[in-house]
Amino acid sequence: MALTIPRPQAAEYPLYYHTYVDQLPEQGDFFDILEIQATELQNLLGNLDEAKANEAYAEGKWTIKELFQHMLDSERIFAYRALCIARGETASLPGFDENMYAESSYANVRLLRDMLEEYNLMRKSNLYLFRSFTDEVLANVGTANNKEITLRGLLYVIAGHELHHINILKSRYLNQ
Repeated sequence: MALTIPRPQAAEYPLYYHTYVDQLPEQGDFFDILEIQATELQNLLGNLDEAKANEAYAEGKWTIKELFQHMLDSERIFAYRALCIARGETASLPGFDENMYAESSYANVRLLRDMLEEYNLMRKSNLYLFRSFTDEVLANVGTANNKEITLRGLLYVIAGHELHHINILKSRYLNQ
């Protein structure tokens, strides 16, 4: 039987993630949302040339590749947190400094097509992981960056964070 992941209550994730989760539709299948996002991201970035992918929309802002690398890094970290919480980890999982990660990622020397392939493989792998969770496990509570979060809340943060950055790509970088 297919797993359905209902939208979490606001108390299931830290306040600073509400901006992300609030952007998601109130109704809809969680897995469909992730699959649609993957297709949309491929459509947005798949035909960009390397020069455009190395552009920032303003001085001091990340390039498209740096923003995309941030999305990759964040999903990887969030998925690791999801695995830990699903398995009952009781230790607080560390936070991360997104600007330090971006600076040390060397995203601008990577090929965009390689980054897209990495993203597609990671998203596919994460979908398999997330579909392996049970209803009982979705209610697990863990601690990440010293804040409590349910597994269900964390999964919706992943989707909301991605949507947030897709919207930034469209509006600030690609003028869509």
